[in-house]
Amino acid sequence: MILRLLPILGITFIDILGFSILIPLMPFYAQHFGASPFVIGVLFSTFALCQLIAGPVWGNVSDRIGRKAVLIVSQVGATIGWTMLALAPSLPIVFLARVIEGLSGGNISVTQSYVADVVEPEKRARAYAYIGAAFSAGMVFGPAAGGYLAHRYGFAAPFLLAAALQLLTLGVTIVALPESRKADAESSAASPADIIVALRSPRVAPVLWQKLVYSLGLYGWFAALTLVLQRQLGLHEDTVSYFFAVFAGLSIIMQIFVVGRLTERLGDRRANNLGLAACLVSFAIVPFLHDALTALAMLIFFALGLSINNATIAALVGAAAPDNARGTIFGVGSSLESASGVIMPPLSTAALSAYGSGATAAISGALTFAALLMGLAQTRAGGERPAVESSEPAALET
Repeated sequence: MILRLLPILGITFIDILGFSILIPLMPFYAQHFGASPFVIGVLFSTFALCQLIAGPVWGNVSDRIGRKAVLIVSQVGATIGWTMLALAPSLPIVFLARVIEGLSGGNISVTQSYVADVVEPEKRARAYAYIGAAFSAGMVFGPAAGGYLAHRYGFAAPFLLAAALQLLTLGVTIVALPESRKADAESSAASPADIIVALRSPRVAPVLWQKLVYSLGLYGWFAALTLVLQRQLGLHEDTVSYFFAVFAGLSIIMQIFVVGRLTERLGDRRANNLGLAACLVSFAIVPFLHDALTALAMLIFFALGLSINNATIAALVGAAAPDNARGTIFGVGSSLESASGVIMPPLSTAALSAYGSGATAAISGALTFAALLMGLAQTRAGGERPAVESSEPAALET
């Protein structure tokens, strides 16, 4: 399995190495142009709104023409977006750069579809954990490098590095990535209308709705996390990047040594419930986050929960999605995440400004608890059913 995944693992690592530079730096970069916490939330939402629109479209295109071409388009758009971000003279150009990258972005859902194409169902959670480990490995070096470069040379330097890494990813994709799905006739792939069918399907819909509720909590938290760390621990652009690097290192350990064993023992659904519970513990620690010990405790539980959830939700979606509509369904899932990214960042950052870190953590905790209740209900209902492998879009029907 590892040999089949090596090209996509390498591409994911390089891609995230560049992307992870953004996560801790974007709030500080927006503040550099005078943005308030609410405007920072709107900036995150703008990118997510564009991905909400583009996700199902690129997923459906990848079902029709293959995954590789869509990944190439995504990487070209990211390169342009990063370059514009580095050279932005004002906040509107920052927004425009995020719009371009958001509309061209389809790499996450297409990568998930690629893994489902080449890995048998019973091994997918472990495979997604390896993808998550490659993601986290990029997160170790990206934030640390970005924090150092921004502190020493200004914000343009890390964003130009990210653009260069996207160019490298583009080259690796063109040269080294084999296509996992050959182009088919138009009739063999699910149509955009099947998005509505998927949301009503008793096999696919429960997983997608749970993914939406969980994503609402997660995206609200990620939008506010840098600002929470700034308030609670006094971290700045360099030290908060190191914090993210430690978090990513813990995630690698969880994804390589914990997730695969856990899913093989418990199954994807029960493991997902455990991951949601771990996230709840991490949110409960936030009001007491004042020193290194409590920060480490929060990091461990959040890294464990996020590592388990990312792998198991992807595996559950892949198991529920018919073969001919896999890219479309993963695109729908990506759009649900993007919808979360549109809705939650302004709410989360506004709650932080008005009521403090505890309120922000409580919002994400309540949504995660709702997702856990949905998961427990699906466990009782036997919700871990395999997909019907079919070449007809009707496979999504009830």
